Amino acid sequence: MADLTAIILTKNEEKNIGECIRSIQPVATRVVVVDSGSQDRTVEIAKFLGAEILEHPFENYSKQFIYGMEHADIRTKWVLRIDADEQLTTESAMELQEILETNDNTDVNGVVIRFEVIFMGKQLRHGGIYPFRKLLVFRYGKGFMEERNMDEHITLTEGRIVELKNDSKHKDYKDLTYWINKHNWYSSREVLDYIAAKNGNEEKGEALEKEASFKRFIKFHIYYKLPMGMRSYLYYFYRYYLKFGFLDGKEGKIFAFLQAYWYRFLVDAKIYEWEKQKDKNI
Repeated sequence: MADLTAIILTKNEEKNIGECIRSIQPVATRVVVVDSGSQDRTVEIAKFLGAEILEHPFENYSKQFIYGMEHADIRTKWVLRIDADEQLTTESAMELQEILETNDNTDVNGVVIRFEVIFMGKQLRHGGIYPFRKLLVFRYGKGFMEERNMDEHITLTEGRIVELKNDSKHKDYKDLTYWINKHNWYSSREVLDYIAAKNGNEEKGEALEKEASFKRFIKFHIYYKLPMGMRSYLYYFYRYYLKFGFLDGKEGKIFAFLQAYWYRFLVDAKIYEWEKQKDKNI
C-alpha cells in the first residue's frame, strides 16, 4: 500500500460504493467516506468494507471535499479524491502505488488519473470522451480544492504533475433516469458558476492543470459568447461527427445527444431564464 488517504463523497451510492472502495483498497491505507444523508445502504456497505464515515449536509462538492480534508485528521503523505462511480483497475492501482513510492521525495506533487467512461454498459472510445483525465491525487499540504458549484478541480500550490498510463473506470451502475435527473441538478449548479463569472466573482484557477484550464477558457471565452441556439448544435456536431462519436454505436449517439441537447441546452435555457428575471428586476 501507498501512504495514501482516499476521500469519497457519497449520497445514495449503494450501487457504486462497494466497487469503488474495493478498487482502491490495494493502494490506499485509509478510506474516508463523507456522506450527505444517504437513505440507502451506502454507509452500511462502506463501514462493512472498512471505510471511516463522516457525515455532513451537502452544499456543493467543493465544500463537501474541503470538509472531509479538514475533519479526517489526515496524516498520510498523499490524498486521493475519487467519486463513488469511479474505480481504479488492478493495473492503474499498481501504477499509482509505484508512482507515489518513487516520488516520495521529489517535486512531483500531483497525479492525473485517466478514465475510460462506460455509459449504458458501453466503453466510449470516441467523441472526445476518451481518455477522461482528472488531477485526483496530490501531496498533502500541496493541493487544494477550488470553491465552485460545478466543474471544481484540485489545484497545486507548487510542484510537477504526472499522469498514469493505465486507465481507470468511470462506471455508474445506476440507470438512465438517474443520469438525466442528476444532470438536471448539475445544470442548475453550473448556472450559479456562470452567474458568478458574469459578476466577476469566479475563482480564476491560475494553478489549474493545463487541460482543465484550457477547457474552462473555451467555455467562458468562446462557447458562452455564441448564440444560445448555436451552442448545443455545435457541441453535438463536434462530439458526434468531428470527434467520431458515431463510432461508439447507439450508446455513443445517446450520450452525445443527451450531453448536447439535454444537459448543455438545459444550462442555456436556465441562463436565459435567469437573464429574463434579472431584466425584470432592473
